Amino acid sequence: RWSSDEAYQALSTLSFHDWAEALRGRFEFNADAALPKGEGPLGLLCEAMRYAVMGGGKRVRALLVYGAGALTAAPAKALDEAALAVEYVHAYSLVHDDLPCMDNDTLRRGKPTAHVRFGVAEAMLAGDSLQPEAFERLLSTGLPAAQINALTLALARASGARGMCGG
Repeated sequence: RWSSDEAYQALSTLSFHDWAEALRGRFEFNADAALPKGEGPLGLLCEAMRYAVMGGGKRVRALLVYGAGALTAAPAKALDEAALAVEYVHAYSLVHDDLPCMDNDTLRRGKPTAHVRFGVAEAMLAGDSLQPEAFERLLSTGLPAAQINALTLALARASGARGMCGG
């Protein structure tokens, strides 16, 4: 339902509100499909990762990806993967920021934070797992290697010491 470039281009005829709502739905659909659904020993970790990403939110970062893609006529698959990547990094940063050793928040978007729901160790592992998943998504865009390298470098710089982690 969300895979074709034609379906993505059809969104350009909508009002901003309807466009944003459609793309939030597109993101949620893709995130649900892409996030691991582990069982057995990985079950709790995968559940915590899904909880961190699928907990709602405005999806501003994903919308920025889709908006930039609309301006550059980027392929829908590449936009979907890049939107997942930036939202995964955002979710990981929130999970880590909420930990007791950081801000010690107990609620996020009106729900228990990941460390309250799953425990500190599982929350930390969920955040740690989302970061490499973000880079895996960029490697799955189907774009030429030079573009993948540029996207990967940009996300690494934006989320590292000179970016998000450095404050």
